[in-house]
Amino acid sequence: MFTLRALAKRLDARVVGDGDYVVSKVASLVDAGAGDITFLANPRLCRKLAGVNASAVILAEKDLPYLRTNGLVVSNPHAAYAQVAAWLYPAPVSEPGVHPSAVIHEQSQVHSEARVGPQCVVEAGAVLAAGCDIGPGCVIGVNAVIGADTRLLANVTISHGCRIGARVILHPGVVIGADGFGLAKDQGRWLKVPQVGQVVIGDDVDIGANTTVDRGALEDTIIGDGVKLDNLVQIGHNVRIGAHTAVAACSAIAGSARIGAHCAIGGAVGIVGHLEIADNVTITGMSHVAKSITESGVFSSGTPLEKNAQWRKNYVRMKQLDDMARRLGRLESRLQETKED
Repeated sequence: MFTLRALAKRLDARVVGDGDYVVSKVASLVDAGAGDITFLANPRLCRKLAGVNASAVILAEKDLPYLRTNGLVVSNPHAAYAQVAAWLYPAPVSEPGVHPSAVIHEQSQVHSEARVGPQCVVEAGAVLAAGCDIGPGCVIGVNAVIGADTRLLANVTISHGCRIGARVILHPGVVIGADGFGLAKDQGRWLKVPQVGQVVIGDDVDIGANTTVDRGALEDTIIGDGVKLDNLVQIGHNVRIGAHTAVAACSAIAGSARIGAHCAIGGAVGIVGHLEIADNVTITGMSHVAKSITESGVFSSGTPLEKNAQWRKNYVRMKQLDDMARRLGRLESRLQETKED
């Protein structure tokens, strides 16, 4: 629990109303009640503030005229709410130590302030720094390195030689360092190409459930500081993702693509390998990226949903576009010749 004054000091916010009021949990604008704190980030909802039952609202200065309760005035309400929620709902603190069922190789290094849960395997040469929290069923491969205060939830696999930074969170089922999809064709047969690179993950990275990051073929696959990957994301071998880029669920980035910093990639986006995406690029959901993006901005290629009958008509027209363009070009040429005559 926190008083609004205490939260304001942490957030560098301005209190409107009773600074001594105590809040104990967060809630949505609609469901909030006594003792709850909520936030307003969407200006289209500002008129709903009049009916809010929350004890406090985090909001921007411009929305103050609609406020009917206590408030915390900040420049970025959503970010401030994220901080408040983290303070009110801190991650559980685990006691250091190694569970009796864990298998720890004698040549590994597990810090005395790290925790290793049940049924884990830590192989030779692996290093676990202070504050690591390794959940049940995790596998830490040979010579893998896990940075300070990093949390692995259940059944995470870190393959050999991979390096994970500090304060990283890997959610259940994450696989770091599986072989990339490297194949060479020889007389109609596929030959596996050894993947000898590693995966290097920076600090403060968050990777969602069942996401996979493949090891490099020759170079390392690199995930920059502060990157956020959603559930079920596939990162191919040799990919490099710049700092503080976010990738939503079910997206796939093919091998050797270079993604810039501070990008936002929507859900179910497919990015072709060996291309480059500049910094500060937003790609909307369901897009297919087949060539490099050299400047910042918002890019889309997904087809919006429409009634099936209309979609069928449009699809037929789409197949005729090339022929129509050629015919139009010929007509323009004839028109130009007529004008010259």
